[in-house]
Amino acid sequence: MGRSVVGFIGLDDISLELASSLLHSGYQVQAFEISSSLMDGFSKLGGKKCSNLVDAGKGVHALVILISHVDQIKDIFYSYEGVLKGLQKDVIIILQTTIIPAQIEKLEKSVTEDYQMAFVDMYVSRAVSEVLNGKVMITYSGRSESISRAHPILSAMGEKVFCFDGEVGAGSKSKMVIELLEGIHFVASLEAMSLGTQAGIHPMILYDIISNAAGNSWVFKNYIPYLLKGNRSKHNMLNAFVKNLGMVLEMEKSLIFPLPLLAAAHQQLLAGFSHSEKIGEDSKLLEVWEKVTGVNITDAVNAKYNNPEELADALSAKSKHAKRIGFIGLGAMGFGMATHLLESNFCVLGYDVYQPTLSRFANEGGIAGANPAEVSKDVDVLFIMVTNEYQAESVLFGDHGAVSALPCGASVVISSTVSPAFIRQLEARLHNENKNLKLVDAPVSGGVKRAANGTLTIMASGAEEALEHAGLVLSALSEKLYIIEGGCGAGSVVKMINQLLAGVHIAATAEAMAFGARLGLDTRLLFDIISASAGTSWMFENRGPHMLENDYTPLSALDIFVKDLGIVTRESSSLKVPLPVANAAHQLFISGSAAGWGRIDDAGVVKVYEMLSGFKVEGKPHVLSKEHVLRALPSEWPTDPVENMLNVAQKNLKTLVVLDDDPTGTQTVHDIEVLTEWSIESLAEQFGKKPKCFFILTNSRSLSPEKEADAAVSVIGEMDAWIICPFFHQGGRFTIRDIHYVADSDMYYSLSHQAHNIHLLEQVKKHCVYRLIPAGETEFAKDASFGYKSSNLREWVEEKTGGRIPAVSVASISIQLLRKGGPEAVCEYLCSLKKGSTCIVNAASDRDMAVFAAGMIQAELLGKSFLCRTAASFVSARVGIVPKAPLLPGDLGISTERTGGLIVVGSYVPKTTRQVEELLLQRVHALKKIEVSVDKVAVKSSNEREEEINRIAEVADVYLRSGKDTLVMTSRQLLVGKTASESLEINSKVSSALVEIVRKITTKPRFILAKGGITSSDLATKALGAKRAKIVGQALSGVPLWQLGPESRHPGVPYIVFPGNVGDSKAVAEVVNRWTHPGRLSTKELLLNAEVGGYAVGAFNVYNMEGVEAVVAAAEEQRSPAILQIHPSALKHGGAPLVACCISAAENANVPITVHFDHGSSKQELLGVLELEIDSVMVDGSNLSFKENTAYTKYISDLAHTKNLMVEAELGRLSGTEDDLTVEDYEARLTDVNQAKEFIDTTGIDALAVCIGNVHGKYPASGPKLRLDLLKDLYDLCSKEGVYIVLHGASGLPKDIIEECIKRGVRKFNVNTEVRKAYMDSLINPKKDLIDIMTAAKEAMKVVIAEKMQLFGSAGKA
Repeated sequence: MGRSVVGFIGLDDISLELASSLLHSGYQVQAFEISSSLMDGFSKLGGKKCSNLVDAGKGVHALVILISHVDQIKDIFYSYEGVLKGLQKDVIIILQTTIIPAQIEKLEKSVTEDYQMAFVDMYVSRAVSEVLNGKVMITYSGRSESISRAHPILSAMGEKVFCFDGEVGAGSKSKMVIELLEGIHFVASLEAMSLGTQAGIHPMILYDIISNAAGNSWVFKNYIPYLLKGNRSKHNMLNAFVKNLGMVLEMEKSLIFPLPLLAAAHQQLLAGFSHSEKIGEDSKLLEVWEKVTGVNITDAVNAKYNNPEELADALSAKSKHAKRIGFIGLGAMGFGMATHLLESNFCVLGYDVYQPTLSRFANEGGIAGANPAEVSKDVDVLFIMVTNEYQAESVLFGDHGAVSALPCGASVVISSTVSPAFIRQLEARLHNENKNLKLVDAPVSGGVKRAANGTLTIMASGAEEALEHAGLVLSALSEKLYIIEGGCGAGSVVKMINQLLAGVHIAATAEAMAFGARLGLDTRLLFDIISASAGTSWMFENRGPHMLENDYTPLSALDIFVKDLGIVTRESSSLKVPLPVANAAHQLFISGSAAGWGRIDDAGVVKVYEMLSGFKVEGKPHVLSKEHVLRALPSEWPTDPVENMLNVAQKNLKTLVVLDDDPTGTQTVHDIEVLTEWSIESLAEQFGKKPKCFFILTNSRSLSPEKEADAAVSVIGEMDAWIICPFFHQGGRFTIRDIHYVADSDMYYSLSHQAHNIHLLEQVKKHCVYRLIPAGETEFAKDASFGYKSSNLREWVEEKTGGRIPAVSVASISIQLLRKGGPEAVCEYLCSLKKGSTCIVNAASDRDMAVFAAGMIQAELLGKSFLCRTAASFVSARVGIVPKAPLLPGDLGISTERTGGLIVVGSYVPKTTRQVEELLLQRVHALKKIEVSVDKVAVKSSNEREEEINRIAEVADVYLRSGKDTLVMTSRQLLVGKTASESLEINSKVSSALVEIVRKITTKPRFILAKGGITSSDLATKALGAKRAKIVGQALSGVPLWQLGPESRHPGVPYIVFPGNVGDSKAVAEVVNRWTHPGRLSTKELLLNAEVGGYAVGAFNVYNMEGVEAVVAAAEEQRSPAILQIHPSALKHGGAPLVACCISAAENANVPITVHFDHGSSKQELLGVLELEIDSVMVDGSNLSFKENTAYTKYISDLAHTKNLMVEAELGRLSGTEDDLTVEDYEARLTDVNQAKEFIDTTGIDALAVCIGNVHGKYPASGPKLRLDLLKDLYDLCSKEGVYIVLHGASGLPKDIIEECIKRGVRKFNVNTEVRKAYMDSLINPKKDLIDIMTAAKEAMKVVIAEKMQLFGSAGKA
């Protein structure tokens, strides 16, 4: 029980919450604190009081120490009664502090090296985001081993936990960055309120509008009301700001890093602090700030004002209908606004200097004008939406200007961001035109998407008559319409204040993230922390991701803030309001523009910091070294519990039923059945077999996790706990510290293609192949239908249940518990859970999974029941299945099937696309690709869909019948809908199209490989009609291999279920290469198989198609390998077409057939034959002297081997006649054994045609007289050299001699005479037709050939 005790030294209000959370999680908690009130509160929670430091550390597993000042370290840690005195070595020190990082690092080094204890530091705060508001947030850091040990405790304490793996001090550093942002945002908020008030806008109007706009920040929304209400005693607040920001600036100096915005804010706060001391500590903060700026905000706050939204509602009731609208400026925002007005049934005339935009506008139904004047004729309202004041001036008063053409009484609406002074001057100029022209100042905010949707925020001001004239148009464009009192220019003042804050917040985001990068923090993790803290702002959360992704596609150009903050600085000068922070931000944007970045996204201002410091903000995915992470974990539980589980299972006799939402869940089991339908009859039959396990394919991916859970509970009743366990070793899925990771082996794949030598490849492999990426950052999390954001499984549960199950309520079984406590600890933990709990399981190895499964079984034996949502590894662990090697075609007896394999790809994840690309690359000539147009089957008409489906099926049938592996894949351009349901519908249409295609394919494939979970499910059940299948094993680690049931369209066909998320880029190609028909074996491979099997292969001379067909037909009938042999005389008459016929026949045979050229006695002839793609040649130099024969054979042998052809040669000389070649008896000679060794060594041949008394043609009446003793000696020699023995003249040899020859090593017999005789004899009896003659000849030859195959022992060997 000592392991479950946590001690606290020092308490504060938030520490009490940490302790309370631990107590609720089942830990025992004890504490020492000098404050009696805090200790009383701790005692009421159920904690144990300790009287001193040493007692607080007795018997604890972890000790949380609160340090608020560096001076406390010596007293608490190293004094005579210091805590380190009595602590055990395996205690985890958790330092709760925000002292400077250097001091934390010094303490950590001492604790870990001098005292050999684990150490982590943490910064504890309250989250302020909308989702996490008020929840305890812990940011901690430390070495991997320490983090691994501390994580279960920290997760139990905090509702949101962030972990920096590596050096300590990350919490303190994160707090510095947050304080930097808080300080800048605070001063910027005060500057904004001062400038807006001085410009005549009521402070509460500014607050109400901006707190709902892009200029908002947490500080603005929460501090400004406090300030405007005139709260007193803000001396401490200013003091804290000055002190905290001063510490950040000290860090800045030590790092030599520029923080201009923070420096300006700090100076303003110092000024305020100075004034507060002069006017007294009880002074209001507002009074202090008024002293700094000279702006009287207090009186402005107390003045009456009308609510802008109420004024807008009243305006809508009085507004007049405008029939014709002119619109000048069809840029990104303007185009969306103008086209939305068209959709709202306004008649809109548009003009833009960019002609293509005008054409687009006309295509949308607008009326395009040639110049500003043309679109201004007869309009009721004219909108100006141009970039700046110069352009506004030009379109109104320049050549062909709008003002000259506007009718009397028209209204002009300026929606561009311009200065209030320009608006006031413009109003006067329009008045002087004496045409009763009215001006509405109506700047907008919201972005391009909101412009097109008519959901902008509009801040409008002007004379009442002007507003009434344009009111309905403004309402059509806006979701929020504010009418700002104060006449023309008031709207632009509000927009200016919003832009002041927005610009400062973008620049502050850049400064903060760059500073975080300089501090060595993971910027992605830092962004998540700040987003939940008081340092966040609308612009931080919107522009921060641009910086992290290093993506500066201009959604809003940097130069816009050069202009907008320029307006701010001019107005501040005019109104005599000091704005040091806003001016500093302006200078940063100017610097960015001067560096050439003016046209990129405004988030590109971060490049100024990157250029000055050399540090990049871009946040790489949270990639960890798999080897490093796994090595830091505790040692595995020492005992394998599988055998014990099997014993329990045998006694228990319960069947494990696995409900699988798609077929990929069968990835780790073998010899288990899966049902694809679940009628009562089929379930009763399956349970009747009393299996230890079976799967039911539910195909329920379209159900939400909540609905799926409800469906299960409705059948089997309420469970004691839901178990979430996605660990899957074969798929590279690991759960560590509640974070689910995916091992990214493709990093190695992509880099290995760039490595140009073995050493470099090994370096790439060493550094890149083992990487862990949080699941929420992988391509699978971006799925349009089933995507998610959370990598932390506790948060994933909250996300997937829509908050119904909060992350904080999710229990967690840690790796520490699995590896230190074993199955008994798992059982105890599961039994302690409240009924209906959700519990996630951490696991990093198959042993972890087995330990958990064993513990769960123990809990079940105690009466507990669980419903598990798991990956495949849990099933094999729970059932106790021992893995076996991936299966090959020969294991299932399909090695000789000649039809092509069918590969169907429906998965769209990038991993699948890479795998398909690699498959096509490796099998470019051997694979037929057919692409299904997603557009045609999911979007176009039903006729086009049907035509596409029929086309694909017909072509696939042709390819499969011809023995070609066929890839049917959806086009790779992913079509997604506007909503998840629309995307799901598109997926459904594509999936059903694939089903129809496969259903229409009539050819039985050699194998079927279905890529993707939904695809594999639909093909098995709907296309192939399978109601059950047997999981026979895996085709590759993590890739299930089924054999379909007898009721399916293709019983017994291997069905490879290839999940979308398994394997590296080469995985699909690897499986296809294993399962494709191996093609023609070489002659050498045929003879090797014969050598191993102790038989011989017949080589039959062929002269025409009938002969070729006879050999192939006999071979297929006898299931025998065979060789089609072409004699020089046959080549002379049949030529290349005869060779092509032989090759084609060999390729299409369903048994191994090769093509051999015999008796090549002419060098020129052989050189030509080598180019004919045959498998082997015989070099016949037997008529030459030994020296000449050797040289000739070596020459051809060397050339043939470069083309991977087997070479046979003859040593000695046979007598007799073959075709038109005759050798007299006196010319014949036997093979000399001594010469044979020299001949083999010199020439490098693969097979030796021996002369041992055999002859070409007929043997004499006295019969053959073979020197079997010589054959034995030759075999002894050849077997040592790896050379096969060939015997020419096999026609007429009796059975006993053939058998003796095979025993003495003959592996190839040449047969000609008897087959030729059978052909000739068939011609004696006349037939009715040429076809009959050919058929009879073929049948006659086939009989002889089949007899020889039986005689040679090759029958049944294919």
